[in-house]
Amino acid sequence: MSEHHTHDHGHHDDHADHGSLKSYAIGFVLSVILTAIPFWLVMGKVIDKSSTTAMVILGFAAVQIVVHMIYFLHMNTKSEGGWNMLALIFTVVLVVIVLSGSIWVMYHLNHNMMPGMAPGTTHQMHDMP
Repeated sequence: MSEHHTHDHGHHDDHADHGSLKSYAIGFVLSVILTAIPFWLVMGKVIDKSSTTAMVILGFAAVQIVVHMIYFLHMNTKSEGGWNMLALIFTVVLVVIVLSGSIWVMYHLNHNMMPGMAPGTTHQMHDMP
């Protein structure tokens, strides 16, 4: 007989949780709620300040990402021996560094390269030679 059947590839020993109908239903309901609330905030103009609305929407988006990872991707500290969670933490750290660095660079480029475009500096443009 071939040697192929005697090898254990590790596929079938994986006792990872693949979810149940209940967990998928909970994830779906949470996702709908986490989508409907920001939609209502924007369409109903509930919050007057747009920057506050944007921050609240970003907060709901972050929570929705967590819901998707838990209920649909089945990520937890036990899956794959914890390597999935470690990879997630590494990815989050990299994304935070890249996004905050990009925002910092763009802010300083805007501040240093476009001095006359900032609010309250229109009188300085007239004083320039």
